Amino acid sequence: MLRDMTEEHPENAPVKTGQALIQDYLKTLDSSPGVYRMLDAQGAVLYVGKARNLKARVSNYARASGHSGRIARMIRETCSMMFLTTRTETEALLLEQNLIKQLKPRYNVLLRDDKSFPNILVAKSHEFAQIKKHRGAKSEKGDYYGPFASAGAVNRTLNQLQRVFQLRSCTDSTFQSRTRPCLLFQIKRCAGPCVGRIGLVEYQGLVSDAERFLQGKSTRIQAELATEMNAASENMEYERAAALRDRIKALTAVQSVQAINPRGVPEADVVALYMDGGQACVQVFFIRGNQSWGNRDFYPKLNGVESADEVMQAFLAQFYDGKVPPRMILLSHGIEDPDLMSEILTEKAGRKVVLGVPQRGEKAELVENAARNARESLARRMSESATQLKLLEGLAEKFDLPAAPRRIEIYDNSHIQGTNAVGGMVVSGPEGWMKNQYRKFNIKGTEITPGDDFGMMKEVLTRRFTRLLKEDPDRQTEAWPDLLLIDGGAGQVSAVHEIMAELGVEDVAMVGVAKGVDRDHGKEEFHRIGQRPFALAMNDPVLYFVQRLRDEAHRWAIGTHRAKRAKATMANPLDEIAGVGAARKRALLAHFGSAKAVSRAGLPDLMAVDGISESLAQKILDHFHNQ
Repeated sequence: MLRDMTEEHPENAPVKTGQALIQDYLKTLDSSPGVYRMLDAQGAVLYVGKARNLKARVSNYARASGHSGRIARMIRETCSMMFLTTRTETEALLLEQNLIKQLKPRYNVLLRDDKSFPNILVAKSHEFAQIKKHRGAKSEKGDYYGPFASAGAVNRTLNQLQRVFQLRSCTDSTFQSRTRPCLLFQIKRCAGPCVGRIGLVEYQGLVSDAERFLQGKSTRIQAELATEMNAASENMEYERAAALRDRIKALTAVQSVQAINPRGVPEADVVALYMDGGQACVQVFFIRGNQSWGNRDFYPKLNGVESADEVMQAFLAQFYDGKVPPRMILLSHGIEDPDLMSEILTEKAGRKVVLGVPQRGEKAELVENAARNARESLARRMSESATQLKLLEGLAEKFDLPAAPRRIEIYDNSHIQGTNAVGGMVVSGPEGWMKNQYRKFNIKGTEITPGDDFGMMKEVLTRRFTRLLKEDPDRQTEAWPDLLLIDGGAGQVSAVHEIMAELGVEDVAMVGVAKGVDRDHGKEEFHRIGQRPFALAMNDPVLYFVQRLRDEAHRWAIGTHRAKRAKATMANPLDEIAGVGAARKRALLAHFGSAKAVSRAGLPDLMAVDGISESLAQKILDHFHNQ
């Protein structure tokens, strides 16, 4: 059970901070395990930590010396603390990671990319199993294989599986409605079970072979296929023999392009850390069924003085929060509490999870390979960051900014004569594109004249900064931009300036990027409030940088517009009627031929359709009549 030990200081007591404050808290602490939070003067959480013994752990901060620069700075900024005791250290570690994920404290090691990884699902809700990519909760009936490092790795594997085993990828509804083979059957990527080109027993054999392949038993499958091919040839079933030969060729091709395939490691995650210059890269390789299913690099947010074991432990705890760990995790560095981490991951997986730092053999080679990739990835990232920083400094110089911007927001609109209008915002900073910060804005204002770009921009910026002012009025987070780039000239910049003045945000720099007289790349003009427009030399790196920023915003906005337009094009009037789901919609369209014909039908005709009651028929009639 959790026990809250938060202390409140009397209002009349002198305000203490730092070590003096921590000394006072020590008087009320005991040796229970738990979690502590250190807060600054504004109540923002500076650090979240867990302890086997709260009193002993917190007493370390009360020492007058012996701290690293980071810890000493954190102690100086601490104005209050909060404590939660737990029954066990395991509970404390779980609670610590939940709070770190929720609060994102400034002095903790933070994993910045915690997206889920895709899997391959052999869905078995239908007797003819479907194979497809899956991401998210594993709620659908079937067998899951993964994780894969990326959607690209899943797509490549699915393509290979279709070539070899020819399993269907279509939805159940498409499967039920097929009357003739689809294109995938024609190009030998599907066995055609929807139209009876393969029997149930034979298809289930293909499913079994595919699952054995995903489990790493491809050599045995190949031998069985060779035996079947020889038998078919001897029985003069030459078409079947040729089909089996093609499957063997495809399987051989798959095996030849597989990356590092360890013989002695059937299932593991290989996690390697490399640190340099206050930055870190963690490479994770996924090995399942004795096959490498890709790798992913991560760049945890550090404060510059963390030890390798501290970074590795923080990474593992955050990385496996919400993910099922494999049976084995191979590490390049040890961690502070390996037994505790193994216990937590074992409980999460429902089976034994082993953590190890191999020193020799095949496992050590896997870790060494991952560490080399981590070192090379970090070197590339640091090189790119140095270039990016130089460009940001150049941008500050050209646009008279006080310092290199940490966050640039670029805005653009997209529409066709005012229809399906959307606004887009992309974000860039010292580390490049911040794609998790991109935003889409569906233009909702009914008073906006179709095609009024000023009106659209006003709505986008009003919504963006109204929310920002509400969520972070004191500008404590990094969500506030240092520079706004607007796709447009003096008129757009003036309009944006008025909008920001109305909102009371007048200290954010803004620049309009307008194409020159000939509307050519390289002849852009830059507009700022109260200053004459100017241009940059055609070979200026800053000009290329601004063009990339503007073009990315345009790509994002127009892509959003196209998606919205495509959705509107595919919309069906029947989708708007409550009570008409997918099955009833299919029945109506099959009976009448089109939504337009449904709109013209009378009550008796509607009731003649399977699944359409009198009340629903009346609802459909009323819907079209009211329109």
